[in-house]
Amino acid sequence: MFRVSRLTDYATVVMTCIAAHPSDVVSTAQIAEEAHLELPTVSKLLKSLGHAGLVDSFRGVNGGYRLARPAQQISLADIVEAIEGPLGMTECTLGDGQCEREAQCGVRGSWQRINHVLDNALRTMSLADMLRPAPPAVATVALNELKGRTAS
Repeated sequence: MFRVSRLTDYATVVMTCIAAHPSDVVSTAQIAEEAHLELPTVSKLLKSLGHAGLVDSFRGVNGGYRLARPAQQISLADIVEAIEGPLGMTECTLGDGQCEREAQCGVRGSWQRINHVLDNALRTMSLADMLRPAPPAVATVALNELKGRTAS
């Protein structure tokens, strides 16, 4: 099964909680309560999200976090990369020279096309989009895009 890590999933939940309060500084405790996550987990995620430049932190009595830029300018790829690192389905999709079998690999091009579709889907889905219910056609569009590219 291919899936994002639990921490990445939680990071999207944390980010949507903050995005739901666009003009507020939200405390770690409030985020944890609204997200139904443990406080240490939320603190760990906020540290990574802060290092990635996705949230700004504020100290003091009214301290907390808010988005570093508007939710429509933060992609799902930004969040995934903040937690997981560079996006890549396989080593060879991260760049040339990452795999010793690269020269004789017959599936590298296919993995690169798949990776491109996934990367594009994550980059076009914004945090603002995550706050809205997704139409069921989203997955179909990505699959049709992939099928169209492999047919060429």
